[in-house]
Amino acid sequence: MAYFDSASSAPLHPVAHEALRAALDEGWADPARLYREGRRARLLLDAAREAAAEAVGCRPDELVFTPSGTYAVHSAMAGSLAGRRRVGAHVVVSAVEHSSVLHGAHTRPGGADGDGPAVTEVPVGRTGAVSPKAYAAALRPDTALACLQSANHEVGTVQPVEAVAEACRAAGVPLLVDAAQSLGWGPVDGGWSLLTASAHKWGGPAGVGLLAVRKGVRFAPQGPVDERESGRVPGFENLPAIVAAAASLRAVRSEAEREAARLRVLVDRIRARVPELVPDVEVVGDPVHRLPHLVTFSCLYVDGETLLHELDRAEFSVSSGSSCTSSTLTPSHVLRAMGVLSEGNVRVSLPSGTQEAEVERFLEVLPGVVAGVRERLGVPAAAREGGGGTAPDAAASVVVDALGKLCPIPVIELAKVIGDVPVGGTVTVLSDDEAARLDIPAWCEMRGHEYGGRSGTAFLVRRLA
Repeated sequence: MAYFDSASSAPLHPVAHEALRAALDEGWADPARLYREGRRARLLLDAAREAAAEAVGCRPDELVFTPSGTYAVHSAMAGSLAGRRRVGAHVVVSAVEHSSVLHGAHTRPGGADGDGPAVTEVPVGRTGAVSPKAYAAALRPDTALACLQSANHEVGTVQPVEAVAEACRAAGVPLLVDAAQSLGWGPVDGGWSLLTASAHKWGGPAGVGLLAVRKGVRFAPQGPVDERESGRVPGFENLPAIVAAAASLRAVRSEAEREAARLRVLVDRIRARVPELVPDVEVVGDPVHRLPHLVTFSCLYVDGETLLHELDRAEFSVSSGSSCTSSTLTPSHVLRAMGVLSEGNVRVSLPSGTQEAEVERFLEVLPGVVAGVRERLGVPAAAREGGGGTAPDAAASVVVDALGKLCPIPVIELAKVIGDVPVGGTVTVLSDDEAARLDIPAWCEMRGHEYGGRSGTAFLVRRLA
């Protein structure tokens, strides 16, 4: 089985295995106690904190361990907003932040009225990156906190953190950086104020997060606190997991430069070969400013859930942001913000140690899997080739009723009938599927037709060729 979903959770690093076993034997006591076993546990905790702080690029007394990356994000946002409540409650985020950040931004910590703080979502371009100028323009006098991920979790695009941090510094606004996807590859440059990460993203054990708060940043921990973790994270520390997390972070960082160069070659091969091997594919994300191990692409006329199941049967574990692979039946907020094709979406994120032979086997298997899914959905060859010629009795306009039908059926029905109108003629697609808002405009761009906009559930397409 080839596991290609390290962006969700990386396999446990061998160093984490060894450190976890050792810490279970040596780090079981309470590190707050003064007897011998407690002192031994405290030494392990202090060493883990120093190692993690060195990797983050902060002081050890600026970093605490949390029960998860999500806990770290929510604690960072709640504490920062509470510490700057006299400034205001406005929060600035990018439109492609992780859901933990977006959920935190729309919830006032400790609020009794249920109203969230005012939130500005800075849009991104088609590569998934924010514009530093647009981000700076979103900052206001009442902005209490700004949030920007170091790299996107779905498409791998690296964000301009350094430039945004400079804009935030000039405005006197603290910047929270979610570094979950990038910390294993290197420190985050720029004058950030708060930083969070999650150990299972770099090969550490699940259940360990990091929260770094720079000295001088106004921060008021919320909820009951105790004497542990500088009063920011109550409860007994999971010391064995913390030790394993810090040890594995140090290990992966020592390998990062060499492994990044190796995996980037494999990812570049996927980015180049998939559009050659599979018709009607859009590779998304920035082709240059991106994480070295991650590539995302979307396939027209494909049911994403079926595609993932078929790849799993072929012994490949991948992820997806397609609406048909989610319980909400809505496309990924990241793909939606980027305005790119969402149907048949596949995210490949290679773990350290991935071999060239595994990537080559994936490239051999993928075309047949996609073709099989398209055939099962009844996609005719003419539709995949752009609709063919114009029928002799072609009508000037055609209406396609795809109401109640889910992705990718509306686009398949559109592709089937585009040849039934003359050049300059129109097709109106009736669809109430959330993904159609992305997929129909993306289909038009990919197939060279004009998207005429949407009115309610009606999407207008004009044939240009």
